[in-house]
Amino acid sequence: MGLVRRATAEDAAEVLRLRQVMIDSMASTGGSTDWHAESLPTVRRRLADSDGEFAAFVVDHPERPGALAALVAGTIEYRIGRAGNPHGAIGYVFSVATDPDARRRGYARACMETLLDWFRDRGAAQVDLNASPEAEPLYASLGFVRKPDPSMRLHL
Repeated sequence: MGLVRRATAEDAAEVLRLRQVMIDSMASTGGSTDWHAESLPTVRRRLADSDGEFAAFVVDHPERPGALAALVAGTIEYRIGRAGNPHGAIGYVFSVATDPDARRRGYARACMETLLDWFRDRGAAQVDLNASPEAEPLYASLGFVRKPDPSMRLHL
């Protein structure tokens, strides 16, 4: 069996823990975990749907049974097609995280490569992500380039 595997519903709590590791690494102060309990049933349901448009790939922690060392999650969204992407499938990468005690072992790269293969297999013609300065070299080595971002957001 390979190093990377697809996360299952049983991994949901660990997926949320590693997502919090990622959130905390991007914030100047530690974030609240109050939302985990409410999110857990949704994450379990999404991870159980192996045919859906969401996937998470993980590496089991080599020193802590039952824990995950690394996580990469992504989704495919549909937009009306255009030149260069006539079928409108766009991959989005989020929640790339490695446990602090498991970093510098190639786990995030292995998970990213598996997720990119998953996107290719589902016809995504492009993949977008937001990169922290620390992670940008990894993404650049995989072929990602910076783009001007006119994004706006409304919280409902």
